[in-house]
Amino acid sequence: MHDANDTHQAVILDHSSRPRNFLVLADASHIGHAANPACGDAVTVYLTLDAGRIAAITFQGKGCAISQASASLMTLLLQDQPLDRFGLLWARFRHLVTTGETDEIPDETAALAGVHRFPARIKCALLGWQAVLDAVKSQPS
Repeated sequence: MHDANDTHQAVILDHSSRPRNFLVLADASHIGHAANPACGDAVTVYLTLDAGRIAAITFQGKGCAISQASASLMTLLLQDQPLDRFGLLWARFRHLVTTGETDEIPDETAALAGVHRFPARIKCALLGWQAVLDAVKSQPS
């Protein structure tokens, strides 16, 4: 199990130090924001929705390794997904970080399973997802 923990830690460190899709999307159709005032973490998500799918997703943010790695991994998971699948993926991810169960989460995103052992970090892991919820609820830009 130690090897899996090391691998998960490496994924989190990689995505927090070199986040993927970390940029302002100039032609975003929806923008959402979420912040955690308790720790100062903040994430802004930029979406381009096209024909009912997430055609492009990027983010900008600041905060702990968990919030930034989670947002980075989230953009990879949601890219090109049908928007109506977002609710299912959001529920699966929330289940992952609150229980540690990885069977329904694909790819590297499962690296965040260990967050469930640190209740104060669960909100950090969910921050990017909450920004997507905010973006989807917003009026198109």
